[in-house]
Amino acid sequence: MEPSLQQEIQLLHAQICQALADPKRIALLYTLAEGPQCVTDLAESLGVPQPTVSYHLRILRERGLVLTEPEGTTVHYSLADDRIVQALDVLRAMLTDMLARQAELMRGAQETMQDRTGG
Repeated sequence: MEPSLQQEIQLLHAQICQALADPKRIALLYTLAEGPQCVTDLAESLGVPQPTVSYHLRILRERGLVLTEPEGTTVHYSLADDRIVQALDVLRAMLTDMLARQAELMRGAQETMQDRTGG
């Protein structure tokens, strides 16, 4: 791969990861996976103030993760590519496995401590 293209891909990758670095934006993406919605519906569904939703949608739109479709005075937002939710699901599965491993290590350490103290 050409070095300049590789650098561009790495930059885009970093920008996508930055967009995913907020739990509210992740929640928005999962909610939009259910279908297009307007800001008001998203705010109500997530229990987040409308200006906050608008702010996060702007970031997701700038990063190319969501699309807008005006309908009269309302704008509907939708996922630009459903694969983003698949990627989030893979990350979630990985994190679940990591937490399970950590919990297992903690159990092992507690058992070792109990064995040493006779408890």
